[in-house]
Amino acid sequence: MSAKAIREVTGKAILNNNLPSQVCAACRFVPVTDDTNWDDLVRDHPWLRTEKLVVKPDQLIKRRGKLGLIKVGADLAGVKTWVNQRMNKDQQVGKAVGKLRSFIIEPFLPHDQGDEAYVCIYSHRHGDTILFTHEGGVDIGDVDSKALKIELGIEEKPTEAQIKEQLLTHVNGPRKDKAAAFIKALYDLYADLYFTYLEINPLVITSKDVYILDLAAKLDATAEFMCKAKWGDVDYPPPFGRDALPEEAFIADLDAKSGASLKLTILNEGGRIWTMVAGGGASVIYSDTICELGGATELANYGEYSGAPSEQQTYEYAKTILTLMTKENHPDGKILIIGGGIANFTNVAATFKGIVRALQQFQVKLVEGKVSIFVRRAGPNYQEGLRVMREVGKTLGIPVHVFGNETHMTAIVSMALGKRPIPKEPTVESHTANFLLPGGQNTAQSPRPERKMDHDTEVPPVSSKRDSTQLFHKETKAIIWGMQTRAVQGMLDFDFVCSRPEPSVAAMVYPFTGDHKQKFYWGHKEILVPVYKSMADAMKKHSDADVLINFASLRSAYDSTIETLGFPQIRTIAIIAEGIPENLTRILIKRANEKGVSIIGPATVGGVKPGCFKIGNTGGMMDNILHSKLYRPGSVAYVSRSGGMSNELNNIISHNTDGVYEGVAIGGDRYPGTTFMDHLLRYHDNPEVKMLVLLGEVGGIEEYEVYEALKEKRIVKPIVAWCIGTCAGMFTSEVQFGHAGACANAERETAIAKNKALADCGAHVPASFDELGEEISRVFQKLLQEGIIVPKEEVPPPTVPMDFNWARELGLIRKPASFMTSISDERGQELLYAGMPISAVLEQGLGIGGTLSLLWFQRRLPTYATTFLEMCLMVTADHGPAVSGAHNTIVCTRAGKDLVSSLVSGLLTIGDRFGGALDGAARQFSEAFDKGLLPMEFVNEMRKKGQLIMGIGHRVKSLNNPDKRVEIIKNFVKKDFPTTPLLDYALEVEKITTSKKPNLILNVDGVIGVAFVDLLRNSGSFTPEEAEEYINIGAINGLFVLGRSMGFIGHYLDQKRLKQGLYRHPWDDISYVMPEHYTT
Repeated sequence: MSAKAIREVTGKAILNNNLPSQVCAACRFVPVTDDTNWDDLVRDHPWLRTEKLVVKPDQLIKRRGKLGLIKVGADLAGVKTWVNQRMNKDQQVGKAVGKLRSFIIEPFLPHDQGDEAYVCIYSHRHGDTILFTHEGGVDIGDVDSKALKIELGIEEKPTEAQIKEQLLTHVNGPRKDKAAAFIKALYDLYADLYFTYLEINPLVITSKDVYILDLAAKLDATAEFMCKAKWGDVDYPPPFGRDALPEEAFIADLDAKSGASLKLTILNEGGRIWTMVAGGGASVIYSDTICELGGATELANYGEYSGAPSEQQTYEYAKTILTLMTKENHPDGKILIIGGGIANFTNVAATFKGIVRALQQFQVKLVEGKVSIFVRRAGPNYQEGLRVMREVGKTLGIPVHVFGNETHMTAIVSMALGKRPIPKEPTVESHTANFLLPGGQNTAQSPRPERKMDHDTEVPPVSSKRDSTQLFHKETKAIIWGMQTRAVQGMLDFDFVCSRPEPSVAAMVYPFTGDHKQKFYWGHKEILVPVYKSMADAMKKHSDADVLINFASLRSAYDSTIETLGFPQIRTIAIIAEGIPENLTRILIKRANEKGVSIIGPATVGGVKPGCFKIGNTGGMMDNILHSKLYRPGSVAYVSRSGGMSNELNNIISHNTDGVYEGVAIGGDRYPGTTFMDHLLRYHDNPEVKMLVLLGEVGGIEEYEVYEALKEKRIVKPIVAWCIGTCAGMFTSEVQFGHAGACANAERETAIAKNKALADCGAHVPASFDELGEEISRVFQKLLQEGIIVPKEEVPPPTVPMDFNWARELGLIRKPASFMTSISDERGQELLYAGMPISAVLEQGLGIGGTLSLLWFQRRLPTYATTFLEMCLMVTADHGPAVSGAHNTIVCTRAGKDLVSSLVSGLLTIGDRFGGALDGAARQFSEAFDKGLLPMEFVNEMRKKGQLIMGIGHRVKSLNNPDKRVEIIKNFVKKDFPTTPLLDYALEVEKITTSKKPNLILNVDGVIGVAFVDLLRNSGSFTPEEAEEYINIGAINGLFVLGRSMGFIGHYLDQKRLKQGLYRHPWDDISYVMPEHYTT
């Protein structure tokens, strides 16, 4: 939703912080809630004790004065008593009943009734309207009939002279100047801070100042990224009568952190019917159908998930709904409707797997609550999704009925409510994903009628020539803004299956990379599509492109669209992003109209012209394109707001007519770039279109343009129309549906009023969406009987190969993996270390040692073991700059090399002579110990072989100058390890070697190596075979490499910090020994 109501305290705070101080008196107010400390309040606002006060609820309640919800002229004690009497008490406002929890206290302003006025600013598609009356207060009456007004166009601002002339005709003297300055400043703030509605009643205007008493306002919430600094922290309260639940806040937070759309509104916690619906338009239609079938009082929630949420996000969403649903049981059991239209790009299987996880988690409660589940969904990978859902249905122990696109979208509602029988499990379609399965060609196709203008007129074939009244044709070329490779491949596959001679994608624009070419498939062969950093370059080199499909984000879509409008070759722009601030959208519409450019969107999936062109992901995957016969034109053209529902219309129309000629989803935002009428008139004037379909919705008045066109006979072709959102009037509190524009601000904007008006002027309006397909069929059959359309034999489309990745997703093929891993997995919602979520690693304080135990050994080791690992890293981190590894790192650093190169040069010195003795020591000592050799026998055997004993000996340290590192590790191991047989053996060997030479001590490498073997063998965490394997594959030496890397990096940073120059070894430290026979 974009336009969101704010509290009065929020609105007044914004005005205080942003209105020029000279135009009005600052608003003084304090908010009060049930946890307010009155003593602190009085201390911070001393005027509460000394002035007369006004108090009222601040919970989006209209006409508070009429309802007796304002206390005027009371002292602090009276205000406190009045608030306490009402705090957390039920209050009825219209049909809604809610608890009063938030109040606002202000100083009482004594004034004459004649000083009161009314001002209101509101936005609409073509500009803003300022209303003003010189009378204000609770008895203002019908504002529309008595108010003076100024109509302002987009980007137009009023002058004080204009305000005085058009609004202030009944205001005189200095009050007129004050009011004009205030209204001008108020409108400037309104426009600059992205308000969508602002009403002040009363506005008190005296000769000295202007005072704001009561205020109601709405902000364009999508503009937060632009206005946050001036708005401050904004709280959007729920409508009165509906408390905001923690679960709703959780989903709102999940939505804010996700690129998908996740919405949840609880209507009735004790309700029997719960929904989990995919898609903004579909979610409204399911609520409509439930209410129309008598379930309004039992409907528990409204919500939607859409925009390709991940499996984890869908799991969290489903888990939240199931938590609420299973809080209490119902004697008749509960119903869960998991519904949705035909997705354009959401992977149905991935979302269903998230839902299945949640269902399995709540199995016991679902059985106890006698829950019945009804599922209907289609779209990418829906066959796998339905299969998964059917499989889990067999194990849950509750009824689970699963249907795909062979079943009308809302049929499951009437099944769930017992209004129609539940059919047997439907036959699975013979086509899937991107192509027809063998043997499926015949069953997937059916004869279709032919389009014919009348009995005397010859019907021309579908022409590829450009018609200036049509947006798309067989040779349409598009430029894509954004690196949307999946959408582009979908467009190319559509082109191929439509037998287009050339691809419709001319080029891509992506400012974040250099110019290059991107590889795609055209049927079986690969082609290259150019990608440009600059839009100007793309336009110059592809002058035949007249469509731009803009996949830019909501933050950059405006700028990129404005840039596009600077190129006269572009006739159509599709803006996919949802949530572009409304002021910016209105500017885009204005600029586009000035240049004669058609904008589809924002907040749309696009549109499709079968046999010619499709925008981005419109029409979904190839299975739906084939199923809905979008590869060739039909006779029916439609327009809708919802992108998801446009795909459902493709399905409905293909089932009940000869198919779609063209379909456009104008977008769900309040101000779509083009309107229903823009497209319906195009369709109407096209002789190949025989009938029209309109899917409107609650909110706005665009459908009344269609009403007027029908009444004036501008539209004479048959039109089937339905406006979704008929359920809105059945709720006790206001509900904002999935689309930003789906909210009625007046009776005229309700879906019921629109449907009645359309039916009265001759449109074919079904009784409900459930009967939309039947109504379309009736109208189409009438056209067939009149001979307007006659059957025509179907021509099979060419087969489009399936992408390898998608075939693997569907489980149709298998391929050996190039890599195998068993230590980490980044594919899910959260990174896993050996199966443990990274959040758990951090929350449980595993530290570096614990992390190593997961990544190196695939298990959690005991605390003493992880502490030992960390000690090893610390003591091996560095041994001064003179050792070969550190020396190499320093030399490399001083030669100007980067960190990685310098680090690697030091690491490459590690081996048997430097640092690499850990593995060798472990292996030699453990082999001797395992053979049963006495320490003396081991020493003698190594001497006979002429081999050094790894881990024995030090250049500096000795019995008389012991290595503190060795002492610390040795003491820790002896104290904390369960047993240390190999360390004890090594210490006996040390007694023998030091008796010969005092520096032949057990060094750091040796003590770590033998202690590590004791850990592997005796901790109980490893089998003997595993312990031996880790010794042999170099795990122990990894400790030295990892530890010493820290030191090498330290030397690199140290040399850079000291700004040391290129190293050259001094001559006097080199012994030059030349061959003697060359010296003479």
